[in-house]
Amino acid sequence: MRSEQVYKALTRIPNRFRLCQATARVTRVTHMPQTRTEDTVNNVLGDISKGKHGDVFGPVEIKPTPALDIITF
Repeated sequence: MRSEQVYKALTRIPNRFRLCQATARVTRVTHMPQTRTEDTVNNVLGDISKGKHGDVFGPVEIKPTPALDIITF
């Protein structure tokens, strides 16, 4: 059952909100159009509980906003 997979994945990512984010991100990347989304989510939760996909929350590059004199109206 999926609830068992969620509890196993919570051992790797204890914050439920972060687990949900990680599952959604990895599902978007690994989903194949020929398969059911439910199967992909189950596979992702299994992978997370095994320790794969640990770098889901890597650093995000934030670009600075342009200077006001560059913006033209």
